[in-house]
Amino acid sequence: MKTLVYNSFTRLDLVVWILVLFFFCGSSLFFGGNLQQSFMGASGIIVEMMIIGLSIEIIIESIKHIKSIGTITGFITNGPEAICLIVGLVAGDVLFAASTPLGSNFMNPVLLVIAAFICGKATQTIRIKPLYSAVTIISTASLAVIFYTLEEHNYIYWLLAALLITVPLFFLRPSEGEEESDEMYHEGARRWLIPAVLLLFCAGYFLDSVVSFTALHSKAPKGLIGFLVLATLTSWPEFKSCLALLSRNKPLAAILNITISNITNIWLAASGVAYHLFF
Repeated sequence: MKTLVYNSFTRLDLVVWILVLFFFCGSSLFFGGNLQQSFMGASGIIVEMMIIGLSIEIIIESIKHIKSIGTITGFITNGPEAICLIVGLVAGDVLFAASTPLGSNFMNPVLLVIAAFICGKATQTIRIKPLYSAVTIISTASLAVIFYTLEEHNYIYWLLAALLITVPLFFLRPSEGEEESDEMYHEGARRWLIPAVLLLFCAGYFLDSVVSFTALHSKAPKGLIGFLVLATLTSWPEFKSCLALLSRNKPLAAILNITISNITNIWLAASGVAYHLFF
């Protein structure tokens, strides 16, 4: 387990942590915010990223012997988006509730490409199920864009379109039986599965509060934070999952992790819209 924890943090994590600090501290200096509080908030975001990444790595390690791991991780890594959705619905703001899962649909494919290049699997990843990947990513991203162009009385049509498009895509997903089974997993990882899941959801629960606190004191524009920080942070589990799966020579599982995550994001947003319309 110590080896697993040690290997979970890479130079890429360090680079992202530094960028987060620079972003919020620089914004604080530029817009006249509170530098000390901005630094504290940015540090909190870094801790969130560490917890999320480690939790996902432990979860994947403990279930990587299970078939259809890409589909499973696609659901697991949507925990932060689900928490942000609930927070938005409790606040009575359907646009905020839907913004995080829909915004992640743009960041997920970008992070998949970055992960593929980092692992040296770009060509192999592109050649696996290109039609399904392209159709799923483009359609889910398009649904996200269309949502923001609609008036509230047209949400019902978006809800129907979202279900009609994504449900068939989910059931038409390629089988992961084509890939070879993975090597033996770390025995200790299984004992930490439930604690890792709890850590993931706890990190997601505090995600909005930490980002809001940092935004307040850094004076960074909320739209910029939502696109660069919140969408990236909630997509970080998907990115870590892709790195883990690609490093284990499971490109199809990595692709399904992203496509299923995008489909699930649409379902999360649709559930929020349905709750807003009917309850």
